[in-house]
Amino acid sequence: MRYRVLAVVAAAVALSVVVATATASSKKATAHTLTVWLQVDAQNGWPDIVAATNSAFEKAHPGWNVDVQYQQWTTHLQKFDATIAGSDTPDVIEMGNTEMTKYMAAGAFTNLTSSQSQFANSKKWLSGMRAWGTYKGKLFGVPYYAGSRVITYRSDLFKKAGFKKPPKSLNQFQSELVKVGKMKKRVKGFSPLYVGGEDWYTALGFVFDYGGSIATFSHGKWHGTLDSKKSLAGLKRFKAFFKATQSKRTATLDASGLGAGNPFPYDVFKQGRTAANYGPAWYTCCTGKKYTKVTQQFVMPSHVKGKAIPGFLGGSDLAVPAQSSSKSQAIDWIADFTGTASEKALEQKGNIPNATNLLGNSVNERAASRSWFVPQATHWVDVENGNIIKTMLGQLLTGQLSVKQAARAASQNIAQTLNGP
Repeated sequence: MRYRVLAVVAAAVALSVVVATATASSKKATAHTLTVWLQVDAQNGWPDIVAATNSAFEKAHPGWNVDVQYQQWTTHLQKFDATIAGSDTPDVIEMGNTEMTKYMAAGAFTNLTSSQSQFANSKKWLSGMRAWGTYKGKLFGVPYYAGSRVITYRSDLFKKAGFKKPPKSLNQFQSELVKVGKMKKRVKGFSPLYVGGEDWYTALGFVFDYGGSIATFSHGKWHGTLDSKKSLAGLKRFKAFFKATQSKRTATLDASGLGAGNPFPYDVFKQGRTAANYGPAWYTCCTGKKYTKVTQQFVMPSHVKGKAIPGFLGGSDLAVPAQSSSKSQAIDWIADFTGTASEKALEQKGNIPNATNLLGNSVNERAASRSWFVPQATHWVDVENGNIIKTMLGQLLTGQLSVKQAARAASQNIAQTLNGP
């Protein structure tokens, strides 16, 4: 996939001002339709919350209707870049927290600072979530939800293998998975834990668990650090864990359901071809009626007994593209969608809500006690789009390169990308 660089995005945003008059007539035809881009997570996990928000918005705004268009994580930025260039952006867009910086810097989003009081609990937003949508002190993204990663597992299989309580260490968890795998060896394509080798959200948890990191900023430059001593220790442990618990066929898959031909992990769970998934806590929504009663969760353990492995603190913001001609209505819709009732409902579905006063003690929130995040660099999204870390993982798991060689190449590519113009 090819994505426009920052300069092109900025140029397209600037160009939209020039062509605004020319496109005004086409905007009139859809003047009473609010176009909202959400990710498929909402379609699969909480369509009821989306429907309730749309109903409330349309009731409060007679003559308006909401057109929610569900997007895929792997293609939505490419599509968004195209709408910017064509001056036809959505009015509201969901952005992953790692994607915001580049677009905020380019001026692609509306400054929402003066509207902050319209959003429920904004004074109590989680500080980390507020930071995702803030650039140079100004607010461009409203926190939507967050989530760490947890183990969703079939308690019946673990009990049958002799394990009744969650493991307290990574070594213990690995040995339990191996035993479950041997127990189900006659099931074709069975993986004790279904996690693709190129799922960097999983792999980097091992890196941070051993004290490593992705990149650091010093002396005015970014430096890749996946080849540091501690990072290498984490990558070597990930490789050993993967080899012991995974099917060889997943070594070069991200197994997130996001790439072509990759099933969602919970679909593999539903099909009875795995004992566990490692991913967002809301996976419980979709593990199938057959396994509803035996679907349980626990926090994935660290290599240090009694601790949790650091989980990627993912999440989303809701932004209003600068080109939207319905900014006021877009802000109202976001306010409805991130209101107290909606955020509480999101928490009930396994997500972390956006404010401290709404937090509970779910497995997801406990998992977030140790978390990691990507470098806050303008060009981080280009690291993701370039599949630099996925490539490294595929290389080291298949033996194409040694762990050290693959990590060194990735670190060099990360530094070059983050320091780009």
